[in-house]
Amino acid sequence: MNFDLKTTDPKSQARAGTITTDHGVIETPIFMPVGTVGTVKGVHQTELKNEINPDIILGNTYHLYLRPKLEVLEAAGGLHKFMNWDRNILTDSGGYQVYSLSGRRKINEEGVKFKSHIDGSTHFFTPENVMEIQRTIGADIIMAFDECTPYPCDYNYAKRSMHMTHRWLDRCMNHLEKLPYKYGYEQTFFPIVQGSTYKDLRKQSAEYIANAGAQANAIGGLSVGEPAEEMYAMTEVVTEILPKDKPRYLMGVGTPINILENIALGIDMFDCVMPTRNARNGMLFTAHGTINIKNKKWEKDFSPIDEMAITNVDTLYSKAYLRHLFVSKEMLGKQIASIHNLGFYVWLTREARKHIIAGDFREWKDKMVKQMDKRL
Repeated sequence: MNFDLKTTDPKSQARAGTITTDHGVIETPIFMPVGTVGTVKGVHQTELKNEINPDIILGNTYHLYLRPKLEVLEAAGGLHKFMNWDRNILTDSGGYQVYSLSGRRKINEEGVKFKSHIDGSTHFFTPENVMEIQRTIGADIIMAFDECTPYPCDYNYAKRSMHMTHRWLDRCMNHLEKLPYKYGYEQTFFPIVQGSTYKDLRKQSAEYIANAGAQANAIGGLSVGEPAEEMYAMTEVVTEILPKDKPRYLMGVGTPINILENIALGIDMFDCVMPTRNARNGMLFTAHGTINIKNKKWEKDFSPIDEMAITNVDTLYSKAYLRHLFVSKEMLGKQIASIHNLGFYVWLTREARKHIIAGDFREWKDKMVKQMDKRL
């Protein structure tokens, strides 16, 4: 992987760059649609590529390990070939699933024992076998195995967890050195900063991760219920320490406003299930605010879903028609809304990039935040 930092906004820490991997160029800042089990939920790969057009998407190690299972992915030649996706893929390590399976797992120094949400079978993740699993899945970017602490989190627990995450990082890196690539292209490894919402712990963790010398770095354990102000404060502490010449990925964030504010703090990469999850519930994100398309006010509104025409569906269908689909519980409604929301998120980060390069990002960001913080 190669990262070329093009420019930084003069009035903020916002950056525009390019990441180059064996599967192509990623222009940053970038939003990455979440494709948990080898699919961005409700969206065909042709629509994903032609309508939404992201440079990179995500897969989930925990879910892909359980289903379709590693032997299927390896026989297919890796996740790219299995799902017919020729652009970049990032896999998370399963650390967030460890967090979310609080009633079905046990954590110790060696790793995490958990029960499958599918059939109740017992499995054990360690830093070493998670690296092996991600080699087999074959993503371009793979993540360190970490523990994502909840919010709120006791200081002493957060401290113990952070140090264990650091020890797990060392084990990940040591084991990766022994594992050859499987499918003829390289994989880039991202360590993860933890430390909950404690500035001293975030500082310690950022320093440890920076000293690991990886090609890029990630920030985890945020967007787990803490106020946005705490998220921004932790991000600012970390970005002041992480190397400026390497990409920074803020995991699992967030709303469109969260994304713009964190771009201003120096974050390059984002992912979140919010655009598709909210779409399936009828919430649309736009540059002028959010729309609950199920509201009766849209019943006879025959204007385009979004006049900005970010995707084709925005002009092909009216608000009234999309509302009708939701009221009628037609699957097409969720699909159209998902394409719109994902298209908007990808558009938003690309617009941010344009304004960073133009040198007026801060003014544009402040205007967009005010506009998007409305219910239409």
